[in-house]
Amino acid sequence: MVLGNIFNYIYHKIIKKYNYFKMKNITLSIIAFTALATGSCDSQKKMQNDQNKSVIKDQNYKIEKVELTEQTRGTNRKVTFTPTSVITSLNGEVTTAKLAVSDWNNLSKQASLIDLEKISFYTSPTTDRFSDKALSSTIEITSNGNTYQSSEFDSGTPPKELQALYKLLKK
Repeated sequence: MVLGNIFNYIYHKIIKKYNYFKMKNITLSIIAFTALATGSCDSQKKMQNDQNKSVIKDQNYKIEKVELTEQTRGTNRKVTFTPTSVITSLNGEVTTAKLAVSDWNNLSKQASLIDLEKISFYTSPTTDRFSDKALSSTIEITSNGNTYQSSEFDSGTPPKELQALYKLLKK
């Protein structure tokens, strides 16, 4: 009987404590693994974001044409910017002017900062064009043979993502 009590004492005092620490180590190992796995995902996301930014930066040199169209029932105005000229059409009357290289560089640089794949999803802050209080405007950017068109917005109040480009186009 005494021997049974000694084994029972040893079991409760030593082995149960050993299992407690063993479980604690397993729990800590799981937490550490989870933290490392999450950290590596973040670094993969950061690397992917950096790659996406470099793709956008590559567009800096591929802008071929930028076009601003503004229209309502009685007015149709289109201004097309190319590397060498500005072509303006107002109700069918077309005029052409030379564009300075520095102006084109500023314009194409600003256009290349826009995520062209998302340009059609930028939302207009106002809706005056629905009741002819403002001209309905769009910006079209041609890059690497592809044309990207913004959603419609009120003349003078473009989506915030297009404001800087719009100001250059209206100069």
